[in-house]
Amino acid sequence: MNLIVETDVLTKKVQKIDDELSKRSLALDPSGYFIIYVDRQQNLICAKHYSNFINEQGLAVDPETGKPIPARGKVDRQAVQLFTGRTAKELCVEIFEKTQPCPVTLFDHAAYLGREAQRAELALLQQQEYIQD
Repeated sequence: MNLIVETDVLTKKVQKIDDELSKRSLALDPSGYFIIYVDRQQNLICAKHYSNFINEQGLAVDPETGKPIPARGKVDRQAVQLFTGRTAKELCVEIFEKTQPCPVTLFDHAAYLGREAQRAELALLQQQEYIQD
């Protein structure tokens, strides 16, 4: 096999693993959630942090209205804080090391944010579209 074919096969295997893992159930972080995006004009990776609490049914609920926060679609809420970084590492330092108390309370949420920050950085560097998983 040539290198291009081997790389294509490996890329498809990695994508299949990622797609399957994206289907798993996740615990919601009671300290809130993040919307990550790329600001191309300023060459920044941005993460808006929104507060929530988890109700008895395990749903993320808006602390102000008491209503469940939909997982899809546009939600009109005010972010608690905006974090920015020129790299994934810089963004993660802002979130996890410089902010007290840390706005993330679950390890799996922290790992997810790190992965998403890396994906956003790659999209920024390669001038590609970034869509948060």
